[in-house]
Amino acid sequence: MARRNRNKILVPEARNGLDALKARVVQTQNPENAKFEAAEEVGVPLKNGYNGQLTSQQAGKVGGRLGGSMVRELVRMAQENMAKKR
Repeated sequence: MARRNRNKILVPEARNGLDALKARVVQTQNPENAKFEAAEEVGVPLKNGYNGQLTSQQAGKVGGRLGGSMVRELVRMAQENMAKKR
């Protein structure tokens, strides 16, 4: 069964902002390198190109590190923004 990509950005214009956020949460300059930095932090041997040797658990560690950090940062930013409006 073909797998659907559910990570489609609903607002394509937000891509640059999301990439910048991704780079910020991993503390790197280049968003393209963010996943490699996150993989290094959690000890996953991610390399450029094909990574079919990775287990689901290893891939999840990288995605969870990035996604979880991005969500936490977005929530923090929203709370900060709400506090300013009061």
